[in-house]
Amino acid sequence: MEKTIYANIDRIRKKIPSSTLLVAVSKQASVAEIKAAYATGIRDFAENRLQTALLKQEQLQDLTDIRWHFIGHIQTKKAKKIAENFSWIHSVDSLKLAQKLNSVTVDMSSAPQVCLQVKVLPDPNKYGWSPTELLEDLANLDSLEYLNVRGLMAILPWGLSPAENLAAFKSVQSLAEQIKQQNYSRIRMEELSMGMSGDYELAIQAGATMIRPGTTIFQQ
Repeated sequence: MEKTIYANIDRIRKKIPSSTLLVAVSKQASVAEIKAAYATGIRDFAENRLQTALLKQEQLQDLTDIRWHFIGHIQTKKAKKIAENFSWIHSVDSLKLAQKLNSVTVDMSSAPQVCLQVKVLPDPNKYGWSPTELLEDLANLDSLEYLNVRGLMAILPWGLSPAENLAAFKSVQSLAEQIKQQNYSRIRMEELSMGMSGDYELAIQAGATMIRPGTTIFQQ
């Protein structure tokens, strides 16, 4: 198992710039598999279910430099617990959730970094703002003084061609540039979290700063 995971990670690292953060999506990985990835130097792991993630975090608490990323849809009632236990939240997908996270992090000494989830193509199976909706909500988002907005996150619909994937990723990059030019005081567009196991190379072509492969790391 360890050798396979090491080989998988080595293969990915050879394809991506050193400046691109490799976030290992460990939602289907065991604790032993996470430890194997950690041994290769991976420090960023992503989960999409709170209770499962908390169990893994408890079993891996001796690995004190792991940075945990949350990538799943968030119910507002779980926002505080997620904010307390994750360094990054990639899936802030509505103004309501952003406002809730802002309120629960008021007294936190170290609030999580967040990405705003966008849908640049219609997809009934995904959450997130459309570009138009996000642009309309930016002023309200900028007023949330405890929300550390660092960039955008995107998950593309299934079944796109490589050319369609690339075009969609480039539209995320374009949206980030458009937001950046508006010079909001609190909204930063430093990060683009996009690209998973099947399309991370295309995402990097479009400017991804964080990629989220899972099966290509942990497949045996």
